[in-house]
Amino acid sequence: MSFFRAAATARSFAAAGSRRYASTGVTSAKKQSNLPFYLLGAGVAGMGGYWYMDYTGKTTMKQEKSPLDPEKFVDFKLKKIEPYNHNTAKFIFELPNNDASLMPVASCVVVKASDPEALKNAQGKPIIRPYTPISAPDAKGELTFLIKRYDNGNASKHIHPSSLSIKGPYPSFHTKVYNEFDEVALIGGGSGITPLYQILTHALSNKLNKTKFKLLFSNVTEKDILLKEEFDTLKKKYPNTFDVVYLVDTPEGEWRGPTGFISADVIKQHVGPASLQDKIKVFVCGPPGQVAAVAGEKAGMKQGELGGILKELGYTEDQVYKF
Repeated sequence: MSFFRAAATARSFAAAGSRRYASTGVTSAKKQSNLPFYLLGAGVAGMGGYWYMDYTGKTTMKQEKSPLDPEKFVDFKLKKIEPYNHNTAKFIFELPNNDASLMPVASCVVVKASDPEALKNAQGKPIIRPYTPISAPDAKGELTFLIKRYDNGNASKHIHPSSLSIKGPYPSFHTKVYNEFDEVALIGGGSGITPLYQILTHALSNKLNKTKFKLLFSNVTEKDILLKEEFDTLKKKYPNTFDVVYLVDTPEGEWRGPTGFISADVIKQHVGPASLQDKIKVFVCGPPGQVAAVAGEKAGMKQGELGGILKELGYTEDQVYKF
C-alpha cells in the first residue's frame, strides 16, 4: 500500500496529467508541526519473533512480537525529523524497548492524528491514510517514513508534534518475490516508491537471489527523485540483478536521462514482454493518476481491473500487482 497524495492533488493529477509538488521547508520536531498533514494529506497479527546469531553462535529468540497492532491504533513518539531534500524529510518514530517493527516486506500501516479532534473529514470522522515505511523490518527501535510535504492542507489542524497513532501492519503481496520470477519490473512515481524500495532491499540482499529487477522511476525533476543515492548504491552492488531508469518531466541542468511520463515505448524498451507469462511480475506504485495510466485504477483496497498501458501491451492481471 503506498502513501499517495491528498485527494485534491490526486484529482489535479488525473485531470491535468501533471504532478503537483510543494516546495516549502521541513518543520523541526521541537516546534508545533504539520506532522499529521504530511502523513495524512497524501493520501501481522501473530507474527513470530526474528532470530539472530549471538557471539557464541547460538540462535537466539530476540523478540516475540511486533510493537505494532493490526487490531487497534497505538500512539508512537516522534523521535526526530531528518531533512532529506527541498520538500521531503524522514520522520523517525521510536519503537518501545528498542524493538523492531517486524513488518512483512512492502506491507503498510494506517496512520491518523493522535488527537481525536484533529484532522477530520467532512463527515466528522478521522482522516486515515496508509503508508509504507522505508526502515527495515529488523531495524531496532525505529520506524521511519519518508514524507513529502504538500501545500494543500489546513495549517490550523495540528496535533502535538511528539506522537502519531499507527495501526497495522497489513501485508500486501504474499510471496518472497526473489527466485519466484525470472524478471521483476517495478514502476514507480514520486513518494510511491517506498514499497518498491522495500522489495528491492529485501530481495537483492539475499545471497540466493537470481531474479533480475528493473526499476522505472518517474519524477518531476531530478531533485525530486527520492532514495536515488540508495538505488544507485544497489545498482553498483548488484550489477547483474538490478538496474534502474530515472525519468523526469522537467529536465534541468545537465540531465541526460529520459524525459516525460512512463510510456508504452519506455516499458517495451526496459521491461520483459508479457509473453514471459509466469516468469515475469510487474509491480506498480505511485500517484493515482499514474497508476491508472499504467495499470488501471485500483478499487479501493482491492486491485481493480487491469487497464492502461500494461493491458494494451498484453500483460494479464496475474502478472501485475498495484500497491
